[in-house]
Amino acid sequence: MSDVVGTSGNWNLPNVLTGVRILIVPFYGVALLHDGGQSIPWRTVAAVLFLVAMVTDKVDGDIARSRGLVTDFGKIADPIADKAMTGMAFIGLSIVGDIWWWVTILVLLREWSVTLLRLSILRQVVVAAAQSGKIKTVLQAVALVSRSEAWQLSVACSTLPRARKVTRPCSGCSWYRALRGACSCRKTSASIGRSF
Repeated sequence: MSDVVGTSGNWNLPNVLTGVRILIVPFYGVALLHDGGQSIPWRTVAAVLFLVAMVTDKVDGDIARSRGLVTDFGKIADPIADKAMTGMAFIGLSIVGDIWWWVTILVLLREWSVTLLRLSILRQVVVAAAQSGKIKTVLQAVALVSRSEAWQLSVACSTLPRARKVTRPCSGCSWYRALRGACSCRKTSASIGRSF
């Protein structure tokens, strides 16, 4: 189903939920890193905050599509909020020694390069997240929330490698979609310029 951009403006419930998700990031970081990441109650708080953030991610998208509240701002802010949350999780878990730094660096390089590409072509076209990117985010979320929790669910061990496998092809898809959008926008501009 294609997202129809609404005319309701940027001040709507889905965008507010996206803003709340961004505000949760520092609180999640503080909870995860409290007592060097060794406090079971604080790690549980961190896991709950991460779950709340991921649930609002699902809810805000559903509300935006069902009520026609999809905005260009939401298409940009939503993936940025996801990357801020998962980025804080990867960095925090690397700080406390639960995830290798090389994994964090590779994932963050991919995530932020796609975001920077999206922002660089923003004036020409808005590239919303693809379904493969959403699946990748869910797999990362499952692995990260289980790693945030002190009891280290075995699901983290099986899900994190799957999330990495999905991340690689998603990188190509994201780059391709963004570049395709920029090229089609340039072709349209060139043909309009020739017609005048």
